[in-house]
Amino acid sequence: MSTTDIDISGIRALLERARDAWNRGDGAAYGDCFTADAVDVTFVGTVYSGGPEIGRAHQALFDGFLKGTRMALEIVDIRVHGDSAVVVTRGEVAKRAPKRLGKVATYHLVRGGDGWRIAAVQKTKRRPLMESVSFRLQPATRPA
Repeated sequence: MSTTDIDISGIRALLERARDAWNRGDGAAYGDCFTADAVDVTFVGTVYSGGPEIGRAHQALFDGFLKGTRMALEIVDIRVHGDSAVVVTRGEVAKRAPKRLGKVATYHLVRGGDGWRIAAVQKTKRRPLMESVSFRLQPATRPA
């Protein structure tokens, strides 16, 4: 197994751990997936700073309107750069299996002595209709 395979395996394990913590409604475990100085930008624009704050805030969400939700997550791309990585995912949070994955998240991960952690994540609600219009009006904007 190459170093890259080990890196990818560790990255996937971290994101699975974060997803599993979400699915259990465990804010502390979710926050533990982040660095002490991490930044989490939600798709509504809220900015949380640091694993402890991210965990605390998410516990309040899990106890409130996100109670019983499950996170669906699909990794689209992983780029490892030494002890950091950029990971792009598609995902959704819902009480039932989603029909489509309507959010895109970009993660910046860092590797330390205790393995991979999330240093930053920014989530965006995907707008397929707007994408389609943009690509039709300006075909050169369509990704490869």
